[in-house]
Amino acid sequence: MQKKRLLITRRLPDEAEARARRDYDVVQNADDHQMTTDEIMEKAKDVDAIMITITDKMPKAAIDRIPEHIKILSTYSIGFDHIDLKAAAERGIKVGNAPHGVTLATAEIAILLLLGAARRAGEGERMLRSKSWPGWAPLQLVGQRLDGKRLGIFGFGKIGRALAKFARGFDMDIHYHDIMRAKPEDEQGATYHETLDGLLSVSQFFSINAPATEQTRYFFNKSAIEKMPHGAIVVNTARGDLVNDNDLIAALKTGRIGAAGLDVFNGEPKINEGYYDLPNTFLLPHLGSAAIEARNQMGFEALDNIDAGFAGKKMPFALN
Repeated sequence: MQKKRLLITRRLPDEAEARARRDYDVVQNADDHQMTTDEIMEKAKDVDAIMITITDKMPKAAIDRIPEHIKILSTYSIGFDHIDLKAAAERGIKVGNAPHGVTLATAEIAILLLLGAARRAGEGERMLRSKSWPGWAPLQLVGQRLDGKRLGIFGFGKIGRALAKFARGFDMDIHYHDIMRAKPEDEQGATYHETLDGLLSVSQFFSINAPATEQTRYFFNKSAIEKMPHGAIVVNTARGDLVNDNDLIAALKTGRIGAAGLDVFNGEPKINEGYYDLPNTFLLPHLGSAAIEARNQMGFEALDNIDAGFAGKKMPFALN
């Protein structure tokens, strides 16, 4: 039987690509460049399904250009804010994501950001790489420990709960806010706050783990910052557009926010220029899911959706 043709818009880890080639006639982005919408639609003329990534924007204008015969779209990401799901549903296109592979890897990066920001790791590395380290001194790059500190987690889904588990290993006091209170077995003693303001008011450390929605975009602004303890440390592994960059940069400059650890940015890879020269930032280039185990699982989950779609079954990770 002739294999179905699958367009994959970026290169994937070897194991994920091997499975895709085993089951499908894969149309690949050989040099792994960021494909334009025009390029995707041109290649889509001769395939049966499309696997995209978080950087492939699919607003209504793009969805409406998908060839009529294609009814399966799977994204190699947990996030789906780059896809107009309503437009896809109107076209009869089933959409799925890859929600589980990223959990532990992203929570690990959140811990790395907490440690890096609190212990001034970025400053230390820059000092060494610029060959300007004068040697040990009692007051050199003095930061703070994590133990006994209150960690506020905004968004207590799988990643937020995994972060809480890791943070307990550092003896942090876990607090959280989400739309719904978690089950006691998921809370594991964490303190629930009914309002975000209540969480902000106690958060000596604050981790952003919420999805980007109309309600959450740019929530972390001057107003939110003013509700936090002076000198609090904030980390973000969720989405860059949850943060008002200008307000955070201003607070970092004055010390109102003591330090920030950021893995995601609004407009990435072109980020706000104000971050580059701030010594009290620990910055990473969207490494949240960049562990081989996570990236392979993401590929498998995205392919599971495509397999189910062709089999006439409900996608295991369906979004519409």
